[in-house]
Amino acid sequence: MRSIIVTMNISLDGVAQGPGRPDEDIRAGFIHGGWGAWNQDEALAQEMAKGMSGPGDMLLGRRTWQDFTTVWAHREDGNPYTAHMNAATKYVASGTLDDASAWQNSVLLRGDATQTVAKLKAQDGNDLGVVGSAALVRSLHAAGLIDRYTLVVHPVTLGSGTRMFEGAAPLTRYRLTSSVTTTKGVIVARYDRL
Repeated sequence: MRSIIVTMNISLDGVAQGPGRPDEDIRAGFIHGGWGAWNQDEALAQEMAKGMSGPGDMLLGRRTWQDFTTVWAHREDGNPYTAHMNAATKYVASGTLDDASAWQNSVLLRGDATQTVAKLKAQDGNDLGVVGSAALVRSLHAAGLIDRYTLVVHPVTLGSGTRMFEGAAPLTRYRLTSSVTTTKGVIVARYDRL
């Protein structure tokens, strides 16, 4: 059985929308895109590289997969993130995509995300790393499918934007397994489900 491991950039007030670039996700008039870039440093890069150091597949929601496709699919820059993301098998959960051929090694999971991901998780194979994909994370969390969280908590409040958990999330307990504070005050905390 595979584990599902979520890595999520969040603000102190729980916003997960658009941390990477100003144009990443402007739904609902979100104007704070790129807020995660304010706190980049070598310590954060090293922590994020740990998640990409071993074998693993990726699990993405449609919006995140489409955004990543435009950013990563055609890069050839020697960046280790690029090499990892292009080589990994990428499972995209979507009820609306017709195919996933726009990015190499992508596999479309059609239908209800919790059902298709539960079947995928039950199979033998690499762990499934989820980056971003807040809507997918919420549904997988509600279904009890997430085994581990790496929360990258940035020292900023945004006041608006899509939050990691909107509405009620089911009671689930976690154990802190490690934490690192970067020079810019970002806390990278890893939690395993009890």
